[in-house]
Amino acid sequence: MRSLQDALYNWLSIQVVADSRPDDLAAAETAQLFQDILKEEHDVVVKEIMRDEVMYTIHFLKKGAEQQYQFPVDLIDVMIDQMKEEPEKFKNYNEKTDQD
Repeated sequence: MRSLQDALYNWLSIQVVADSRPDDLAAAETAQLFQDILKEEHDVVVKEIMRDEVMYTIHFLKKGAEQQYQFPVDLIDVMIDQMKEEPEKFKNYNEKTDQD
């Protein structure tokens, strides 16, 4: 991942999906992948995510120093909103799903 901002954006976008679909193994694995990228490539540990009507705010530690980034709700919630509007297009892949 090139920038911390991109890594945080990608992680938060899929984390929102994983949080809203706790039985979706693919979403959870992808969120974990991006969380690993944050830790390994950027030395970042996310401490808290806050959401209001307009923004998501991510509070995190980078090399021990507290920092934060903000992203517009509309930008982050695009995928989960689309999944809610058209659930038939977004099959939930969990460990119990027959994938033959």
